[in-house]
Amino acid sequence: MLGNRSEKAKGEKDTKAKRRVSFFYSFTLVWCMLAAPLQAQDSKPPMLSGIGIDQRLNEQVPLDLTFRDEAGRPVRLGNYFGGKPVILTLNYYECPMLCSLILEGLVSSLRVLSFDIGDQFTVVTVSFDPGETPTLAAATKAKYVQRYARPRAAEGWHFLTGQDAAITSLAKAVGFRYAYEEQQDEYAHASGIVVLTPQGKIARYFYGIEYAPRDLRLGLVEAAANKIGSLADQILLFCYHYDPTTGKYSAAVLNAVRAGGVATLLALGTFLTVMWRRENNEKRRRSN
Repeated sequence: MLGNRSEKAKGEKDTKAKRRVSFFYSFTLVWCMLAAPLQAQDSKPPMLSGIGIDQRLNEQVPLDLTFRDEAGRPVRLGNYFGGKPVILTLNYYECPMLCSLILEGLVSSLRVLSFDIGDQFTVVTVSFDPGETPTLAAATKAKYVQRYARPRAAEGWHFLTGQDAAITSLAKAVGFRYAYEEQQDEYAHASGIVVLTPQGKIARYFYGIEYAPRDLRLGLVEAAANKIGSLADQILLFCYHYDPTTGKYSAAVLNAVRAGGVATLLALGTFLTVMWRRENNEKRRRSN
């Protein structure tokens, strides 16, 4: 009996140890895939050495590429550019985990913004799996448009599929590197979104699966060349600048100091003006 119990306890301990190792491996894999900007090639596991996002700021995306929309119609990528900034996401619709997290995070951030998809900006989601169909794209669109829950979302958020040549060309243009894992029948890829100007030039990258609404708003305002947004946005853009290494907006210390100096001078000038007027009024009363 003691021998059986001992062997059973040992077996349970081995099972728990295997689970811990499996969990640790899974956690490490996900962490590596979410890490941004994913440029430290030497620190990556071999299986992820070709995965990442290389920044191509200010470069032009090929707008003549042809895809199919969620209704199966052939469309040029350029159809979605011209008047508004564009948020581009590269995902695949049957992704078991990461792509859903990216799209969920995007929806959560966009719901905080006062800007609306279809009004101030457009969203284009492109599947990088050439085997996926417009039917899958339509189902994915219905899911996220419903979660976003604003009137013009269906008009302004487009879910595309395409052939390998067009997908590869677009991914290369924005620096998105991914790989197909045959054993798992899945794609390994990085997580992030790209903000493009109305002319199709790459303006900003945001990494991870959660995107700060303030950063996303400022990125859209800058991509639109300040044609959207408010005076408050202009002030924020003076005090914050985009850091390409982190994909976030951080305080521009020098500009903040300048703004503080200007505010101090204005306050001092106002104070001196008020005091001077008071002194003049006092002199007039005395003379009268």
